[in-house]
Amino acid sequence: MASRDPLIVIKRCVMADRVRFTTKARDEMLRDDVSVQDVYESLLNAQGIYKTLRSRSPHRRSATERLYVIRSFTFDMTPIYTKGKMIKEGSEPYFYVLVSSKLDVEV
Repeated sequence: MASRDPLIVIKRCVMADRVRFTTKARDEMLRDDVSVQDVYESLLNAQGIYKTLRSRSPHRRSATERLYVIRSFTFDMTPIYTKGKMIKEGSEPYFYVLVSSKLDVEV
């Protein structure tokens, strides 16, 4: 049975390499020297979702679109801030890192 817990779904997407990054997120990763592996590690280590936001973009797919903010650490304890949403590609869920993935300076 599929989980309804978004963090579990996100972790399963990471384990199946079903994560997509926007150009903005990749630019932030480059700027902060954060690798895809760092993002994956922090998502797998996450103990919870820091906050859930509702998208206010006029381009959103649906009125119920949620953005998940996850603050966690890599295996080497580097703090990572990631913001993204769940999407479907065909019948498979994907975690779409659309806004940010960078060093978390507030930890």
